[in-house]
Amino acid sequence: MPRTAREWVDGGTYHVLTRGNNRQPVFHVPADFQRYLHRLVEVANDHQLTVLHFALMPNHVHLVIRVVEGPRLSRAMLGLNLAYALYYRNQYHYAGHLWQGRFKCLPIETDSYLLACGRYIELNPVRAGLADAPHNYPWTSYRAYAEGLAVPPVAGTTHPVYATLGSTPQERQVAYRQLVREELTQRDAPCAPWHHSHGVCRQHVKPPRPAFLHAVSREVSP
Repeated sequence: MPRTAREWVDGGTYHVLTRGNNRQPVFHVPADFQRYLHRLVEVANDHQLTVLHFALMPNHVHLVIRVVEGPRLSRAMLGLNLAYALYYRNQYHYAGHLWQGRFKCLPIETDSYLLACGRYIELNPVRAGLADAPHNYPWTSYRAYAEGLAVPPVAGTTHPVYATLGSTPQERQVAYRQLVREELTQRDAPCAPWHHSHGVCRQHVKPPRPAFLHAVSREVSP
């Protein structure tokens, strides 16, 4: 049966998910994560993509990407996944498919859901038990927003909602840390020994829709 053609929107924002074949790990050592991110930077530049959030998990990848021309996202992801698969095969003498099918793509239709989706994926390592706090997991975009660090391919100055969290970089970083703490407190209190809750900037963020949460959990659950 032929694949269903994807529908793209120029200027749209998408949550992209890619996972290892049979849910197998695709990243083993820091050099693997770094290689993927380096290629992601190149692909984003080549295809006029803005990477707003990311989380690289051992066996799957989350990206939140804003496009200029919608159809270029497919070409970009094809090139990214192919380039990393070639690297992986050479590095680990691997044969067979590295990725499970083509990437999944969920549209983020309004900016009011953008930060909600971003912080949701940045908390995945905490939920998975890979870190006790989001700043202790190096392969997400969290520290770009929470601490103002350079975390390629993310540039915090290009985020349309993050910019509204405060009038200075310090104000925005504090507000973002509080938003993420609030998310973890509300949804995963037993996993959050590091938190203290603040009711800050709720007008900027709506919780992810149930359909979004269902789609994500279906794709990445073991």
